[in-house]
Amino acid sequence: MSEMVTIPVLSPRREKVGDVSVPAVVVAGPVRAHLLYEAVRAQQASRRAGTAKTKTRGEVSGGGKKPWRQKGTGQARAGSSRSPLWAGGGTIFGPQPRDYSQRLPRSARRAALRSALAARHAEGRLVVVDGVALDEPRTKRMLAWLAGLGVEGSALVVLAAADESVARAARNLPQVKVLPAGALNVYDVLGHATLVVTRPALEAIAARLGDAG
Repeated sequence: MSEMVTIPVLSPRREKVGDVSVPAVVVAGPVRAHLLYEAVRAQQASRRAGTAKTKTRGEVSGGGKKPWRQKGTGQARAGSSRSPLWAGGGTIFGPQPRDYSQRLPRSARRAALRSALAARHAEGRLVVVDGVALDEPRTKRMLAWLAGLGVEGSALVVLAAADESVARAARNLPQVKVLPAGALNVYDVLGHATLVVTRPALEAIAARLGDAG
């Protein structure tokens, strides 16, 4: 049986209301910096549009007529006014649409996410709450909820499933992001100072990352 780690579950006023146990490999394993680097690089590369494009000489309009005759003018030979050597001509070896995406092996992605969670847990910035209960989906309610938990600065709020009211309450806060547990990723964990996770969300994450594979 794998070793377990017990994490306190807090109320909106940062009072302990219970505990949740998760496999140590999920939140208390080694922080593998090289995997974090590779995971972040892969995510950033995959977000590149890859739509930059220049026109080659065959794609620039015009240039169908030979500018002057081949011989007898004293000028260098020229077959088209759209040569890359001319102003207004095509581009040599310019960027063309391409796919920049990188894909890490599944085991590496899982290990990187465990490392990110372990880093936040080691820093004391992994906050587990019983749930997110807002009177109304408004920004000030989300601010008050985070302030009650003692969360300052940027925060990533992870729910067991998508919740439109919570997402609406946080959408005007540039430093706060709400994600369902299934969309949790290394880039967002490392990009926010505090990780706030509901108990059901943490249990879902533990079920996904709990084995060593």
